[in-house]
Amino acid sequence: MAELNVNTSTGLLTRIDHVSEKLKGAEKKLADYMFHHYEKIIHQSITDLAEYSDTSESTVVRFCKKLGYKGYQDLKINLAREIIKPEQHIHEVIEPDDDVVTIKKKIFQSNIQALYDSMEICSNDELEKAINAVAGSNHVEFYGVGGSGNVAVDAQHKFLKVGIKCFAYTDVALQSMSASVLSPNDVVIAISHTGSHTDTLHAMKLAKEQGATTISITNFSKSPITRIADINLYTTSKETMFRTDATASRIAQLTIVDTLFTGVANRHYERAYSNIQKTRDSTANKRL
Repeated sequence: MAELNVNTSTGLLTRIDHVSEKLKGAEKKLADYMFHHYEKIIHQSITDLAEYSDTSESTVVRFCKKLGYKGYQDLKINLAREIIKPEQHIHEVIEPDDDVVTIKKKIFQSNIQALYDSMEICSNDELEKAINAVAGSNHVEFYGVGGSGNVAVDAQHKFLKVGIKCFAYTDVALQSMSASVLSPNDVVIAISHTGSHTDTLHAMKLAKEQGATTISITNFSKSPITRIADINLYTTSKETMFRTDATASRIAQLTIVDTLFTGVANRHYERAYSNIQKTRDSTANKRL
């Protein structure tokens, strides 16, 4: 699936990709057909789709709902909108002869699309679990390396403002050391685009052994970190030659963190508001 150019219909294809690992039998057969023939779907009836995919109409309806649509007609309507969006025809790969206007459009649209797709595939149930875990924790630790480390530091800054005791570790040795002395009332949030950084995975395992709740923010549903974490919050963005550490993935991660932060703060609204005022006042006399 990875080699297919998905830019004209990333909404549907991203959803399929993120559930594909768990599919079996007729649903897997249907998913494979839809992934490779998505442009034909908007012209097919539910009977046609069932016939061409060698499945049944009931399988089609069930799979549409599994993808988050109300039914087959809802899927077709949304797919049609995705295909005809003119801005999505601008391929995000930067070509040697691109001028500055084209580059600007590609970069901005890539970032916008990353947010849209991440919103679609980030599970509301998993997000609710993450908010509950953080809101009821003693303290929270954020782990991240490289670009994801910057997101971890930003997360610490946000949560500390509302009075939540938290730490951000971007050094892998400190991640493991801290993880080894956690307790069941603590929460670890590991931020990793690939979800396969060996040292961060080691720290997550240590945290889990101590009984801490582990949460991942990652781009790949099949990555190793998802098999360790208790809760998984997915982002999605595509990386290309000049964008192997794309801003789009950072923006998606930051937005997930911001959503988590707002959800937690909203649980203790009065206390959070009071603490924001206190933390602002604490640095007011340092400003010029």
